[in-house]
Amino acid sequence: MRQLTEHLYQHEDTCHVYVIVNGSEAVLIDFGSGSILDELAAIGVERVTDVLMTHHHRDQGQGLSRAEACGIRIWVPHHEQDLFANVDLHWNGRGIYNNYDVRQDRFSLLAPVAIAGTLKDHSRHDFGGRSYQIVPTPGHTIGSISIASEVDGRKVAFTGDLIAGPGKVWSMSATQWTYNGSEGVVSTVLSVSDLRELELDMLLPSHGFVMEEPAAAIDPLVANMKQLLRLRGNDEVLEQCKEPDYREITPHLLWNTRSFANSYVLLSESGKALMIDYGYPSINQAFYAGTDRSSRRPDLRQIAFLKKRYHVQAIDVVMPTHYHDDHLAGFNLLRDVEGAKTWVAESFADVLEQPGRYDVPCLWYDPIPVDRRLPLGEPITWEEYTFRLYEQPGHTLYAVAISFEVDGKHVVAIGDQQGTDGKLNNYVYQNKFRSHDYKLSAELYRQLKPDLIISGHWDPLEVTDHYLEKLARDGESLKQLHDELLPLSEIDMGAEGFCAWIKPYQIELVAGATVAITVEVLNPLQVKERVTVRLVAACEGLVIEASEQVVELAAGAADELRFELTAEAGTRGVKRARIAADVTVGARRLGQQADAIVTVV
Repeated sequence: MRQLTEHLYQHEDTCHVYVIVNGSEAVLIDFGSGSILDELAAIGVERVTDVLMTHHHRDQGQGLSRAEACGIRIWVPHHEQDLFANVDLHWNGRGIYNNYDVRQDRFSLLAPVAIAGTLKDHSRHDFGGRSYQIVPTPGHTIGSISIASEVDGRKVAFTGDLIAGPGKVWSMSATQWTYNGSEGVVSTVLSVSDLRELELDMLLPSHGFVMEEPAAAIDPLVANMKQLLRLRGNDEVLEQCKEPDYREITPHLLWNTRSFANSYVLLSESGKALMIDYGYPSINQAFYAGTDRSSRRPDLRQIAFLKKRYHVQAIDVVMPTHYHDDHLAGFNLLRDVEGAKTWVAESFADVLEQPGRYDVPCLWYDPIPVDRRLPLGEPITWEEYTFRLYEQPGHTLYAVAISFEVDGKHVVAIGDQQGTDGKLNNYVYQNKFRSHDYKLSAELYRQLKPDLIISGHWDPLEVTDHYLEKLARDGESLKQLHDELLPLSEIDMGAEGFCAWIKPYQIELVAGATVAITVEVLNPLQVKERVTVRLVAACEGLVIEASEQVVELAAGAADELRFELTAEAGTRGVKRARIAADVTVGARRLGQQADAIVTVV
């Protein structure tokens, strides 16, 4: 054990474990094999209260089960929480054959550990009488954090494996997240540059050397990484990621062209801003290999730039066009750090607040609290602006068109409904697409008659009659083609192709508890029929009360049936057990139409 300052020690293990002492108690940064617990008595520490992890790699925490057994609270980076608490699911689901995902996410724990909570980007926490600031520092992994604090009068940052010494990183391999990519190199440059601005007195890495002159350690690393990017022909990527590119559609309506999905800013005379959509900050950093939580990370870089360039005093409100992650991944970050209020159309607010109830693509991992549910078609006022939201199914059922006037222009934000070329190719059946949806949106645009349409992935469009006529014509053709292609005279289960849906889709309960389940069922036949729904479970210990129910439905009508699912005592440790709704309409068996997954804790 090496003493760095009066209350700060460094223990050499599979990684450096740092000990911050507070009387007879201590807080640890990272944990290694757990051998630190055998050394603490020598420095008068009787109890460890908390372990704060900088990232998920095994050398950082392979002994965490020992911490768990000792009752030590384990805190982990928010974006990497599943690689600690649910690592079994990760190991079971991780692709091996034909694998182009080269992130080092198999350098993970062999077994899950219980966590006390997560360390969210930019949050502050008090442990052992000290305050700790969580600094997002992707580079070594996508979800890596640095933990800044003041110890014995010195401003320090525990940097994980972001930097190992002057001009050095612990692993270059770890910085390659996609096949032949350089995303981690770009992120390392941005992250160490952010740390440099904190004017720290000491950098404390997981591997390598204590750095008492942070700027002198960071500058050669940035220079080397930039040279590597130039050699690879990726230097423009760094420049694009460093700064957003805000363009003025009108003097008070800005468009960030470098975010993955377009993000728009409406400026008020009071200095406040309202944002329409806010997902991933850069098109070059948006989608790394994989779709798990640890592969996606929004940030606030474009917000800092916006405040500086346009003198924005506050991000007051953020409003989504639809629920997809590339349009709202950063909502919780804006809420937590900037205090932004989330205003969402009442037609899909529940998808944000209870994503586990839905079985649709592109859901964000965490619930997003909704501060205000916005009614459709009614005027909504923010500062000097008035909005109206309209249903806009097509790309997804859970979407709206947002209509407003700014600088004398009537603007409609349509999200991802279609591109500026007017081609109707952006519908996804699992988003609950219906064949007549684009006919409805074409009618809406003709009614609204906007001057400009702003969309999710295309340039702003000046609207012409020719464009609106094309949308109407093609919307009708799209409907007619689906009518021709599907056997609607025999059975009509819509473009989505199913006649039953279970909510919630993700079900979690404790052993011995009972939960209510709703099955929405449709009569897809052309005549009134009795519809029988039988709920079945594929796991012993899951019991369904009154598992078969019957309802009489008119042709094309739908209804909801309520079931109760009980996890018998002793059925703990079940993860993603399957249940299904078996449907019979009249004499016609349609089989197990809907599924859901059950976790028993």
